[in-house]
Amino acid sequence: MTVESIEIARGYYQTGKAAFESGKYREAVENLEKASALLTRNSRLGGETELWLVTAYEAAGRTDEAIALCERLKRHPHLETAKQARRLHYILKAPKLQRPSEWMTQIPDLGALSDNDLKIRAAGKSTKSSQPKKPAEPEFIDLSQVNTKDNRFIWVALMGIGLTVLYLVWLNFSGTSV
Repeated sequence: MTVESIEIARGYYQTGKAAFESGKYREAVENLEKASALLTRNSRLGGETELWLVTAYEAAGRTDEAIALCERLKRHPHLETAKQARRLHYILKAPKLQRPSEWMTQIPDLGALSDNDLKIRAAGKSTKSSQPKKPAEPEFIDLSQVNTKDNRFIWVALMGIGLTVLYLVWLNFSGTSV
C-alpha cells in the first residue's frame, strides 16, 4: 500500500463522511466503498471507514449489507472498531417499532437533486432575503374603543406615595431615627 493510495482513500473517506452528514446517502456509500477498497481492511483507518460505510448502508436502506459488514467488523483487530461494530450490530438487529404515520416527518432525499437544482434553489432563497422589507405600518387605534373611564387607582396610588413621603419627612424633623 503506497502513501499516495492512502491519501486518495482519505479523500474518498472525507468526501463520503461529508456526503453522509449532508443527507446524500447514496453518494456517501459510493465514496466510502471506494475508500474501503483502497485501504487495508485490518488497519485502524480501514475499520473506521467501514464503520461509516455501515451507517451509510443503513441510511441508504441497504440494511442487509450493513448487518453483514458489521458481523465481519466484530472480528476486527483494532479493539475500538470491533467494539463499535458490536454496538452497531446490536442496534441493526433490534426489532423495529411500529410508529403511527402522524408521528413521522418525511425528510426529502437531497441526494436525488442535481447540483444545478441545489444552486438554483439556493440562489432563489438568497435573492428573496436580500430584498429590503417594507416597514410595518403603525396600527390604527380607534380611540372610541379605548376605556377612558377613571378607575381611581391612580389617585389611590398617588395618595399612598404622598402619605409615605409626608411620614418620612415628619420622622426626619421630629428627631427620631428609623
